[in-house]
Amino acid sequence: MIAIAITRPGPPEVLQAVERPQPAPGDGEVLVRVAAAGVNRPDLAQREGRYRPPPGVTDIPGLELAGTIVETGAGVTTWRTGDRVCALVAGGAYASYCAVPAPQCLPVPRGCSMIEAAAMPETFFTVWTNVFERGRLAAGESILVHGGASGIGTTAIQLARAFGATVFATAGTAEKCAACERLGAARAINYRSEDFVTVVADATGGRGVDVVLDMVGGDYVSRNLEVLAADGRLIQIAVLRGAKAEVDLAPLMRKRITFTGSLLRPRSVEEKGAIARALHERVWPIVEEGRVRPIIHRTFPLEQAAGAHAELERGEHVGKIVLTVDGRGA
Repeated sequence: MIAIAITRPGPPEVLQAVERPQPAPGDGEVLVRVAAAGVNRPDLAQREGRYRPPPGVTDIPGLELAGTIVETGAGVTTWRTGDRVCALVAGGAYASYCAVPAPQCLPVPRGCSMIEAAAMPETFFTVWTNVFERGRLAAGESILVHGGASGIGTTAIQLARAFGATVFATAGTAEKCAACERLGAARAINYRSEDFVTVVADATGGRGVDVVLDMVGGDYVSRNLEVLAADGRLIQIAVLRGAKAEVDLAPLMRKRITFTGSLLRPRSVEEKGAIARALHERVWPIVEEGRVRPIIHRTFPLEQAAGAHAELERGEHVGKIVLTVDGRGA
């Protein structure tokens, strides 16, 4: 099969299309003929040598895919050959075929193309487990989503709004802010020209928001604590501006703030399967109703993965970048 190899740590150009043996599904796995694969920031970090795959996981990058099951492994009873699925994987999505733990698969939602479905697992799994399970966001509450124009951000805005929350978002250009508001944000904040703490305080009468979803880290941590309301929840899912921060603990204690976070890739198949079941029950119906949709910025053929990585690094996108395999993706 054709797969994308990271020939050495480095810039996008180190990604090369190579021939690799087609994988076989193990016990509890299905073999998927990949139609499309999402591109995510952890893929960039893996390419640069900063985010190694977990032990036993292929070195082929890619954390999400959509395609058709062509073979089932021993013990699989929930899926059949010919089923159209999208799936979260720990690696291997940048390829013609990928072996996937069966519990991590979801049916392609009705009305979604393979390209749209491939853009969903990494972001939907991440947002559901962090915003709704760990962050306990409820109807009538409010959330601040940093990086609102990203794949995670566009998903979080739509899901939070669909479940009855008021959404604020940050983004780096007027065009991205406008996109966030079209997706349902009550107010998008250009972090280059506005202070999100001040804007949110003004918009909420000084109360603040109930949840902050942050992928920035660094000096944002103290400002996130400031912008939260009493009993607020700060959810950390990435650290684009640094994993270390100096924090005044007084606001955290005074406002009874919960500060938590998570990584998705190292979690067990059982844990990821539980998230998949929750998504199928709670989220897939509103996707199929058209109330929430993945936002596709651009697609690239699999062999042009280097171009897709360069596009993501430029940071001009709204939503997701997706690789297509052999022209499939409808």
